[in-house]
Amino acid sequence: MPQGTRVTNVLSLLGALLATSLVMGLLAAGLVLPAVGATGQATKSSIKMFNDLPEDFQLNPLNQQSRILASDGSVIATPYDENRIVVPLKKIAPIMQQAQVAIEDKRFYEHGGADPQGLARAVVSNFVSSGTQGGSTLTQQYVKVVQQSQALKKNDKKAAEEATSRSGTEGYLRKLQQLKYAISLEQKMTKPQILEGYLNTVYFGDQQYGVEAAAKHYFGVSASKLSISQAATLAGTVQRPGATDPIHNPEASTARRNTVLDRMLEQKYITPEQHAQARAKPLKDDLHVTHFDQSCASSKYAYFCYYVTDWLLQQPALGKTAKERTQSLQAGGLTVQTSMDPKKMAIIDRTLKSSVPVGNAQDVQTAAVQIQPGTGLVVSMGQNTNYSNTRTAGKTGYNYVVQKTTNANAGFSVGSAGKIFTLIEAMKQGHKVNSNVEVPAYNESREGDPARAFTHSDFPGACGLGRGEVWHVRNDAPFDAGPRTLTNVTGYSINTAFAKLVSQLGACKVGDDYATLGVTKANGKPLQHTPSTVTLGAYSTPLMLANAYATVAAGGKYCAPRPVVAIKNGAGKALPLKTTPCRQVISKEVASGVIKLLHAPLEMKGGTATGPPSRLAGGRDAFGKTGTMNQAISTWFVGSTPQLTTGVWVGRANDGPNGGKANGLAPMKNIRLPGIAGGGTNSYVFGGTLAAPMWKKIMDASLAGQPEPRFAQPPASIMGEAAPPPTTPVSATVPPPTGKKETPKPPRKPDPTKTVNPPFPWPTKPGGGGHKPPPTFTVPPPPDEH
Repeated sequence: MPQGTRVTNVLSLLGALLATSLVMGLLAAGLVLPAVGATGQATKSSIKMFNDLPEDFQLNPLNQQSRILASDGSVIATPYDENRIVVPLKKIAPIMQQAQVAIEDKRFYEHGGADPQGLARAVVSNFVSSGTQGGSTLTQQYVKVVQQSQALKKNDKKAAEEATSRSGTEGYLRKLQQLKYAISLEQKMTKPQILEGYLNTVYFGDQQYGVEAAAKHYFGVSASKLSISQAATLAGTVQRPGATDPIHNPEASTARRNTVLDRMLEQKYITPEQHAQARAKPLKDDLHVTHFDQSCASSKYAYFCYYVTDWLLQQPALGKTAKERTQSLQAGGLTVQTSMDPKKMAIIDRTLKSSVPVGNAQDVQTAAVQIQPGTGLVVSMGQNTNYSNTRTAGKTGYNYVVQKTTNANAGFSVGSAGKIFTLIEAMKQGHKVNSNVEVPAYNESREGDPARAFTHSDFPGACGLGRGEVWHVRNDAPFDAGPRTLTNVTGYSINTAFAKLVSQLGACKVGDDYATLGVTKANGKPLQHTPSTVTLGAYSTPLMLANAYATVAAGGKYCAPRPVVAIKNGAGKALPLKTTPCRQVISKEVASGVIKLLHAPLEMKGGTATGPPSRLAGGRDAFGKTGTMNQAISTWFVGSTPQLTTGVWVGRANDGPNGGKANGLAPMKNIRLPGIAGGGTNSYVFGGTLAAPMWKKIMDASLAGQPEPRFAQPPASIMGEAAPPPTTPVSATVPPPTGKKETPKPPRKPDPTKTVNPPFPWPTKPGGGGHKPPPTFTVPPPPDEH
């Protein structure tokens, strides 16, 4: 090293020594000033400069990882900018504290922030050799790393680099300033507080900040459980973390560890026996590398995790803007307690993927969600895909349950699962469980399929049909015209009867019930209140539809769906949640009537979900409804017990390979899947084919061993007078022009491809556009469904 450079190094260290001596009342600069030719005037200038430096050092909260937790306390993800877990000193092993002091500042407990001996030693060493040995104390290093951390928090990379720079006059002044800050800090904080702050702040390599995160990452233990050799390894990493971390630089890490152990022995923190054992231990025997699931994408529960983070970014308690809320989540050390039950998540995952395998050749997708009635808490959700930002077979980043999107055509047709809203309005307007409703006569036929054509006279008014518009409604099997009980038409899911009922109740009123129970389009916009939409064809999401059923199960008490139970900040203080208060949206009596009616699909002979494949084990009380869009593109079963609501959807997702076909998605016909009885079907898939049996499996497993409460029976005012036993469905054809009735045909399953109406619009991809129906049809087409 040239002599001029060496003198410059000495001058830098000498200035720090001089300032230290001044502040501590130990001025002995005459011992060293002659060595560099300093004058009395230079000494006075240095004293004034040091006294003029600011001394108020601010300690801002550290960036630290947040934790998103499942209901059992297990970790779903740990969002962070810096992977740091702040812990008190009492949770850091004493041996770790001793190792850090031994290698960084052996007189830490003796000085007041500046160490004249260390500075003098560094001055002499740097003057007589080519080295650049430092003389800073652990407190000075703490000041330095805090300055660096605060600069990085502000995205000020230049300031972060300057905080650790030693070069030039500015470096000399910066060292002086850090020295004064250190002395000021020692006057305000105790030694344990300074050591605690230091160990929580410093960088330990491999993206690990603070001793707790580093201990868990490298060794799979908390900082309180570190051994002698592990503590020495971590302490040795701090000086040059990029070159001595134990994963990427094991040889350098071992050498540095041994140096720390030598210092610990010299300072009598460990015995010779402990020293020898720790030195002899192979580094690989200590390592147990653990990776944090930083992002939701790497989480086991990716879809749920992203649902949680999207929900959190709407919470004002985390900040005024989306940017501030993101910063709180990634750096605020939040603890987010969610309602997600890992056991129920596993049940859904196992059931969906065993019944409809990931990436199946049939290109069928499925999803399910569970909600707790009376709270709106989302217990679990899943789908038969693996999370990926790239859409390939069996992979997608699209959450079928939540469907966060701005696309007006997104979502899945709820089909007959939406008949619950007609039943709600019927109960509100005075219909009884045992009351009769009319099955209207068919008045049109196409290729032998009878249909009922509804016109403006059936649906006048704002939510009705325009003059000249016709809505063709068909049933799954022909039914004779005439009165049937409301229970009967619900169990058989007779479309024409429900269309007639809606014409009497008013499509606007039924549409309002969708909104009242929180069901909108996938993009959050209100549903159209057209007859076909509110009766059979609303497009929404599994989350919204399941929550509507949960509202009825809770006796008419609506609670907005949410995945978070509580949030605490880094200091452990609970933050307020912005949630919509639960409210009674329909009366308990109305809810009890709807529940009674929706027992029929599960219990009535010939019902759409009747028999062992759908009924819950042990006769557990439950209600529910199937749904099938025309051409079997979207099928459902949504149902509930008093304590748990589950919605299951099976169909063609709009991000699948079949998306974008000229006339919509491919029908689910002649499908072979493990979840279908016998492995396959030669006809169309209906709600009772896959969705209902899967619902039963999920519910039976989820509720195993739990109490078996029953729903309250409706009062007499809701039940009405008992009606005769329901008749079985019989076929009927359209009366010929002569008015003579033709001979009835046996019941049959219609071919859904022979439909008067084309498929509904369907988005080609998340956030994309959809297909429009042929212009010859003036009314949005309803699904032909079961």
